[in-house]
Amino acid sequence: MKTRIQELRKARRISQEELALAVGVTRQTITSLECEKYTASLVLAYKIAKFFGLSIEEVFDFSEVQENEN
Repeated sequence: MKTRIQELRKARRISQEELALAVGVTRQTITSLECEKYTASLVLAYKIAKFFGLSIEEVFDFSEVQENEN
């Protein structure tokens, strides 16, 4: 899933470590999110969006996410 985390973080001059500490995860988790190797849980997505003062949709791009058909 594409995110704007790196863009937002760099614009505010915040390190991956600082963001990780603020939202309660490891720096490696932030790296994985930025490299699109990991999809954030809803709770983590909310924490990151809230940290930046944005909505989840403003931080995470859901356009390529497919809904499961049951």
